[in-house]
Amino acid sequence: MLAGLLDSIRSQDFDDYEIIIADANSKDKTREIALNYGCRVVDGGLPAAGRNKGAAAASGDFLFFLDADVILPPGFIRNAHDEMQDRYIDLATCEIKPLSDYRLDMVVHRMINLAVILNLWLDPKACGCCIFVTKRLFLRAGGFDETIYVAEDNDFVKRASSFRTLRYLNSAYIMVSIRRFQKEGRFAYMKKGIKLNIYRAFKGEIRSDEVVKYEFDAFDKIGNELDPNFLDRIERQLLKIEDKSRNFNDRAKNSKFRNKKIDTRQLRPQINEYAHLVKELDSYLNRRERTKQRRKKFLGFFRLGKSADKQSDE
Repeated sequence: MLAGLLDSIRSQDFDDYEIIIADANSKDKTREIALNYGCRVVDGGLPAAGRNKGAAAASGDFLFFLDADVILPPGFIRNAHDEMQDRYIDLATCEIKPLSDYRLDMVVHRMINLAVILNLWLDPKACGCCIFVTKRLFLRAGGFDETIYVAEDNDFVKRASSFRTLRYLNSAYIMVSIRRFQKEGRFAYMKKGIKLNIYRAFKGEIRSDEVVKYEFDAFDKIGNELDPNFLDRIERQLLKIEDKSRNFNDRAKNSKFRNKKIDTRQLRPQINEYAHLVKELDSYLNRRERTKQRRKKFLGFFRLGKSADKQSDE
């Protein structure tokens, strides 16, 4: 997926940057692809070591840490850079959106974004695929801890935020692959993330594989897949219903079927139940929708007060 990321960087309207690829002796064509795009390649390792080596080779004032399976939307680098400059930000992350048209994936990512926003002040954390930091703060925080087995990104953000507050960018977002969702399952992946955070909260950073097996250099191997469980079955059913809903809507819009009666007796109840569940959650997790609802409650409070005063006058 590296070529997709590099193409999205090439198409940016900002060109004052350098691309450094930290490669941990991969057996695919990572180095060849990187060099063909004019990138600088350094020897990597596990994520903490790779990011530190990439940062050591960088000459710029800002470090944007990305993963190879993300895509930058148009204007991303300029928007992120300018907002960090304008707001005097030294440490930031941004909204992540899935490279998927499933509404379920959009909802899950909104839950992840909401968790980041709610913890900005209490327990700041950010995904390693979108951490933006000034080089001076990176050096002051001591970089990534290479003794940490997994969640080194959250540890770095927590330490760096003790010097400069983590901020959430308003002008930029990033598109991320759902390959882990497809392999591990959406709910199973979230469950693993919750487990890691609970462990970190009570026992500290994870420095071995006793909590979770990290699939570095072995992502395509099937041996470590989770057994099907209740959450997996729910997820498969939701995706199946969403597919049916999409197919139904496509057929309904198709001119060939406009004059034909489509039997929806078996399909409609499923779609309605699913739509109710997902749309409600989707609206709740949507930042604009939450702001709108808070404003409505705020105005309703004053209307209630005025009506109470009017009744007392009467």
